[in-house]
This record gives sequence, C-alpha cells and structure tokens, in this order.
Amino acid sequence: MSDAIKHECGIALIRLRKPVQYYIDTYGTAAFAANRLYVLMQKQLNRGQDGAGVANIKIGTKPGTRYISRYRSVDPSAVNDIFEKITSKFKKAKKLGGKKALTNGEWLKENMAFSGEVWLGHLRYGTHGENSIETCHPFLKQNNWRSRNLVMAGNFNMTNNEELFGRLVELGQHPKEKTDTVTVMEKIGHFLDEENQRIFDQFKEEYSNEELTHIIEDKLDVGRILRRSCRDFDGGYAMAGMIGNGSAFVVRDPSGIRPAFYYADDEVIVVASEKPAIKSAFNIDFKAIKEIKPGHAIVINKDGSFAEEEILPAREKKSCSFERIYFSRGTDPGIYQERKNLGKALIPQILKAIDFDLKNTVFSYIPNTAETAFLGMIEGLDEYLVAKRKEVLLDGKPHVGDLDELLSFRPRVEKLVSKDVKLRTFIASDADRDSMVASVYDTTYEVIRPGIDTLVVIDDSIVRGTTLEKSILTTLDRLNPKRIVIVSSAPQIRYPDCYGIDMSRMKEFVAFRAAIALLQERKMEQTLDQVYEQCKAQPDHSENFVKQVYASFTEQEISDKVAQIVTTSDIKAEVKVIFQTVDNLHRCIPEHTGDWYFTGDYPTSGGTRVVNKAFVNYMEGKTVRAY
Repeated sequence: MSDAIKHECGIALIRLRKPVQYYIDTYGTAAFAANRLYVLMQKQLNRGQDGAGVANIKIGTKPGTRYISRYRSVDPSAVNDIFEKITSKFKKAKKLGGKKALTNGEWLKENMAFSGEVWLGHLRYGTHGENSIETCHPFLKQNNWRSRNLVMAGNFNMTNNEELFGRLVELGQHPKEKTDTVTVMEKIGHFLDEENQRIFDQFKEEYSNEELTHIIEDKLDVGRILRRSCRDFDGGYAMAGMIGNGSAFVVRDPSGIRPAFYYADDEVIVVASEKPAIKSAFNIDFKAIKEIKPGHAIVINKDGSFAEEEILPAREKKSCSFERIYFSRGTDPGIYQERKNLGKALIPQILKAIDFDLKNTVFSYIPNTAETAFLGMIEGLDEYLVAKRKEVLLDGKPHVGDLDELLSFRPRVEKLVSKDVKLRTFIASDADRDSMVASVYDTTYEVIRPGIDTLVVIDDSIVRGTTLEKSILTTLDRLNPKRIVIVSSAPQIRYPDCYGIDMSRMKEFVAFRAAIALLQERKMEQTLDQVYEQCKAQPDHSENFVKQVYASFTEQEISDKVAQIVTTSDIKAEVKVIFQTVDNLHRCIPEHTGDWYFTGDYPTSGGTRVVNKAFVNYMEGKTVRAY
C-alpha cells in the first residue's frame, strides 16, 4: 500500500506448562520463553510500529516477592529495546548468583524478574491519540490480592466506548480515562473482583483468609468473568489477559473480525495474531495451529489446563479481508495464495485497459507488499497467452508472423519503482514538502520506450490516493510512457473502518472524494443534504445512509474520476485506475468475508452508527474520528 495506514495491534501470549527448570534442562537456556516471545513479536512487526510492551507473571511465589514484571517502550526499535533490558536481567542474575544461577529455575524465580511462566507481548499501532509509554500495552490493574491483579493487552477498537464508560460510572467507578483500552480493562477488572468476592463469600465460613487466597486462585472461573464482561462490547477484538494467580485468556469478538490463533502441546500454550509467527517461533506445522472461534476464548487455568470456551454466541463470521490483502504476513500459505488470486482476477480488466496490447506494455508493482499480487497477475497473463496460442495453433488457418515469437512471447516485467528510505519529508513548506515527497520514490530508467509503452503498476490498495498523486505518478511519468495504468488488488475503499484500522475520516478516501466530485458535476448536491439529514435525525438507525452517496454511479465511473483526481496537470501520460471488484474479492478470499470498508455492510450495529456519524462529521467540517 503506497498510502501509509496505521493498523491493528499484534498480541503474543505464552504459557509454560512445566516448571522453569524443565526448559533449562531440555533446551539449555533459562530464556526459553523470552526467546520465543521475541520471535513472536518480531514476526508481527508488520502489525505494530508505534511501541511495544512485555509483561511476565510468576506463579506460586511467596508473599513479599515481586511476581509481575513489565517493560514498555516507544523506541523506534521498541521490541529490541525491551528484550535487551530483559536480557540484562539474565546477565545480572549471573553476576549475583554465579555461573550456576542460570541453571537453577527456583533460584531465578526467587531472584530475577521476567523468569515466570506466563508471558504477554504487545505491538502497538495506535489508531488515534498520542504515542507515549502510558498508551502502550500491556495495561496493569493492581491489587494486594494476587487473584485480583489484571494485566491486559489487545488488538481492538470498540464502537460503543461512550456507552461502556457510562456503564462503569453506573457501577460507581471513576475511570481515569475514556479510552476503550481503559474502559475494557476496568470492566473485566470489575467482574474479576466480583468473581473473587463470590468465591470468598462461598467459603468464608469454612476457611481462614490466608487459606481462602489459595482457594480463590484455584477456583477462579475466567470464562464466567469474560461472559459477564463482554456482553456489552460492540467492536472487533482479540483481547489477551493475565491474572495475578497465573490464569490467562485470549477472547475473540463474535464476528471474528480480529484474528487470533493458538497452538498447544504438553510444554506450551501460545496465542498470537498471526499463524506464521507461531510457526517461526516454535518450528511447527501450520496444520497444528488453530484459529480461535468467533465469540470464544482460550482460557488457561492456574494449573496449566486450558479450554476453548464460548463466551458470546457467534454471529456470521466476518473476519477482516483487508487484513489479508495487506497487513498480515504473506508467508501464511493461505494468505499467499489469496493475494496471488487477487492479482490473477484482475487480468480481464487489465487487458481491456491496455487494448490487449501486451507487446507494448511493461508490468511492475509498488510497494514490495504488492509483490505477491503481482506474481498472480503475471501468472494470469501467462495463462491468457497459453490460451491464445492454442487458439491460433488450432484454428487451422495459416499463421501470419513469426511462429517463434508467438511461442516464446512473455509479458515484459520490470522493477520500475523503489522507495528511498533514506529520504525524510521534514520540510515545513507545503510546496517544498510536495517536491520532497515526489523524490522519495525512484525509478529504473531507460527500460521504457518513450511515447510507445504502457506501464501497468499494481498496488495492494488505494486508500487516500495522496502518495499516488504527489509521488508515484510523477515518478512514473518521468519515463515518458504513453499510458499509466494503476491497478489496485483491493476494491474501492468507500467507508470508514471502526474495528482497528486507522481509516475513520471519510474525506480522506479518494473514492469518496470521487463520488462527491461526480455529485457536484451532475448538480446532485441535494443527495448530500438528504443523507446528512437522515444521519442526524436517526443516528442509531440500522441502515447505512451513506450508501446513497455512491448509488447513482457505476464502479467504472468512480474509478475514472479517481484517475482524474490523482492526475496532476503536469502529468503527460494518459492515466487509468483499475480497482478489484467485490465479487472477485469474495471469490479470492472466500473464508474471510468482512468487507464493510468496500460495501458498507458492517457486522455490528456500532459499525453502522459510526459510518453515519463519520458522514455527519464530514458535512460539519469536523476532523475527529467517529468513535
């Protein structure tokens, strides 16, 4: 994606199921869990870049001993920064306890931080607000009762945060912030406290308070806590938590919007946002990694037993397709094939756009994440050429031209555009900054025949179109092609996301700007006023009124207008823009049908409320997000 979009956070949880000494004896290191968590987080850096955090809990420590450790960082290399600090703990332990200290699991648990059995890592990619240590997960809710401590991190956005905040106030709480991270943690924390109290009241006549502490820790019903906590949530989420007694959980939203996968054997239970991260960290077969079902949670008890429990009734699965198009790591075999299929599906549109003139067309891609879709596109062109050769050779007519050329012809493929990461657009002046942005990308010269060749460049998706307008087209036009065709492997992004991707302001979407321009050209501005009045009058209506903005235009008309918007006056080549169709999207990614940013069909009522509010914000000139 040439337009930089902030996206979902990444989570990673590890629960060791055997004593720490086992891993020292078996793997020859006291840092078994720390090393695996490092890999899990490094392999998910494509998801989170603003900051990171790691927390660790020791199980069964004596009173007066610290059992929860946490590091957070907003360093540009946050993951490395955190694990360098954790590694320093092991070096310090060696100095304090001698060479044998690192081979003694009990000594490490008693004397060193980050030597416990439960680990939680988080990669933050903030969709709004400041980027500071205080905004980095994991968050910690502390208490002197071990079983009332809660550590949480998540990949989520709630569409009804105001409602959730109000519920906390009704319960008598005084939350320090209105962010969904805080409200979610406080809500789960409230029912964690109630669960503690329930067990305490049940056994208080039979046992002393000291004995009750252990009874509560052993009998804590984490599934019950989650069922009571999550029933009011509206959003997309994969939330991970650790409780001070050593219990842990990862709960997923009922529509399966946000991803979560797990693997378990007799040594570990591990959960992460992406399957390739688990495979890399533990060197296991992809088939051994399972997906947490929508509306379910992996609940890990203090004793290391676990189960996948239903927390909320599952709805129709609407896992995010946009995630698979761009954000997730492409080494997942399913995602890799889906991206290739998306590239291949565009062939009929591409051939039409270039007038079937393959001989005078050069194919390329930008950015690097679009490479897989590019491979699928070239594969589709090869299949087209095979079919055409068969047609020519089997039609029984004399072939005009060079038969060798017919049989050997291949699509012309070049690496045309690359990003110079050394350049930084720090200049304050708008004019100077635009000039600087245009220099961020560089191109390969003297492979294009000026005035003859058409360039076809595939991108993952086109969201705002600003980089296309200010940089990429200018760079490509320097090659003096006859025509430039920009291809998006994703459909037109028309509506905001409210479940974790930073696409909340409608005026930024180039497809939306195209629709507005068409309404203005055709003297249909009254449509905007009508939609605005509907959104204002019925803010909680279940209908997405904003669909009316696009209703009068075909997809092709929107695409043609996008091409006009991104083509500045100094571009000499003819410019065309092609978007994937929604039908092709569903054929290429059949098991992940979440498509609300393309279709406006939101999986939760909160999503529909957000899109209508986002339109009201646009009409009123407000630049805030709608949730």
